[in-house]
Amino acid sequence: MDFDSSCENKRTANESMLVCCMLYISEARNRAVLDLIEQAARLDPESVIVNKFEDRVYNRIRFTIVSYVVVDSTGSPIYSPLHQTVLTMVEAAYGAINLELHSGAHPRLGVVDDIVFHPLARASLDEAAWLAKTVAADIGSRFQVPVFLYAAAHPTGRAPDTIRRELGYYTPNFMGNQWAGWTIPEILPGAPDEGPNHVSRTRGIVMIGARPWVALYNIPVVCTDVSTARQIARMVRARDGGLPTVQALALVHGDDSFEIACILLEPNQVGADRVQAEVEMLAAQEGLEVEKGYFTDFPPEMIVEKYMNLISSRRD
Repeated sequence: MDFDSSCENKRTANESMLVCCMLYISEARNRAVLDLIEQAARLDPESVIVNKFEDRVYNRIRFTIVSYVVVDSTGSPIYSPLHQTVLTMVEAAYGAINLELHSGAHPRLGVVDDIVFHPLARASLDEAAWLAKTVAADIGSRFQVPVFLYAAAHPTGRAPDTIRRELGYYTPNFMGNQWAGWTIPEILPGAPDEGPNHVSRTRGIVMIGARPWVALYNIPVVCTDVSTARQIARMVRARDGGLPTVQALALVHGDDSFEIACILLEPNQVGADRVQAEVEMLAAQEGLEVEKGYFTDFPPEMIVEKYMNLISSRRD
């Protein structure tokens, strides 16, 4: 039996072993570029874009892509359509976007800024980590871009914010609250996990990880003072003594508003309602108005449902 037919048989048997890829790209204003990247994703019908989140102020898009993982007789992962789909999208992004010309209100390290794999349904974190490391090796060698691995994809399980702090990710370099062009030295202070130590100013760096599901929740605050917005974010996030398992960053989002952009690392323990209430309380102390927050993606159960519906319609 050849590899392709073997994969097809195992795919049928293991279709509930799904992995979700969150692919963050530093562009949301050029429709032709976004369409080009999306067309690349649609070359393989076994990979499905189940959601997109675009923000023109941040100048950033996230594609949520799902497919299956094939395992061998020992249970080790050997193939996923996501591998080639992600590489094809990355190639399209590098060919169409120049980081030196990019600006936006969201921090970033590269044209392809972050790629994170989450296990869904019956897949395990091991399968997601295998896929993350496989993709990382190919991006590093094929595109000559430094790759930093994190969470389950890295031997120490290091957190992505640790890498970001080391590389200056959180420091705006334009107008006090914007990121423009390349922001760090072209020669990295330490070796990346994959790819060269030298950084292309047009492509930058990519971080790649694998971890359990996290929820992304943004809360708009009507505010014009950056220091006040940042103080609210500090008081919310766990790192500075705020809510446990919550990460938060204040980002400008219009002429008179900020967003407290939150990552809920354990949304079943500390959820959006609690974070919303905390931000409202802190903002009220400053006399600020807070709008209802919003999730930037579907919950995992809905992502699986959307994938199954879309893949079924493609095969009919």
